[in-house]
Amino acid sequence: MTKPLEKTAQAPSAVRAPIQEMRAFNRFYTNLIGALDYSRHLYVPYTLTESRVLYELAHSPHTDAADLRVALSLDAGYLSRLLAKFERDGLVERTPSAPDPRRQRITLTARGRDAADLLDERSREAVGSLVAEVPAADRARLTAAMRTVRSILERTGRRRAGVRLRESRAGDLGWIVQRHGELYAAEHGWNTAYEGLVARIVADFAQDHDPRLERVWIAELDGRPVGSVMCVRDGEPGTARLRLLLVEPDARGLGIGDELVSACVGFAREAGYRDMVLWTVDVLAAARVIYRRHGFVLAGEKPHRAFGADLVGQDWRLSLGDRPA
Repeated sequence: MTKPLEKTAQAPSAVRAPIQEMRAFNRFYTNLIGALDYSRHLYVPYTLTESRVLYELAHSPHTDAADLRVALSLDAGYLSRLLAKFERDGLVERTPSAPDPRRQRITLTARGRDAADLLDERSREAVGSLVAEVPAADRARLTAAMRTVRSILERTGRRRAGVRLRESRAGDLGWIVQRHGELYAAEHGWNTAYEGLVARIVADFAQDHDPRLERVWIAELDGRPVGSVMCVRDGEPGTARLRLLLVEPDARGLGIGDELVSACVGFAREAGYRDMVLWTVDVLAAARVIYRRHGFVLAGEKPHRAFGADLVGQDWRLSLGDRPA
């Protein structure tokens, strides 16, 4: 039986060259950002993995340990020991999840949030210092190259995981209503008013939509639906609206949300829309990260009470004429 290392050595030069280049880049970049001695590099008492866990907890206020493990591809035993250390240090609290007591809900304490804020600040300063040394004329090229690398490798990861996007078919709209109602009740405690809102949005689409200008995508993982998003016409002429982005908890961390938003934005551009807007709320931190990545900017926000909770509603906008570099 041929060993993996032997297979690599026997691979054609077209495969060996990217392997060698990627390994060389990894060595260069980890050294550049101080990944091997992260705590000293940022003057903080946390390793790179510990810092990533704090970052995820700070940006996803309602996080179960199982979701955290999937999002960061961590060994369950290692993550459990890391969270126990954080708990001893007063950084996190672990409680049974309300919807499923078998799962652990992880939340940052005030001390933990201070630590996460410090890490975020030090990381921004370090990257800012690095980017400041790059000539202004090269920054757009650098950003585009990083975006290209991420895009290619994310697609590879999704193919490996058995993820694919498709247009909706019979039964999908009902699944969207059901899963939105169930997930938002379980993860955020929202009442049936939210499920009713989703049902109205879906019913309006089913009853009267223009397939040239409006579309629904379903993400599948190994043949089962695990995500959705919708592009519909907005009341403002020339403007599309992104609606009902959802990714199942056990499918998070595979780039599915990013792919769904990318499909929605790409369709809107091809359909001739000038702008795309969306409405979300402040507690959906992971979704906001994806929106920012695709160029959406916060246009306004307003506190209100809806779905049985006190929320801050946010309007986001993307100019479709400005394609990413």
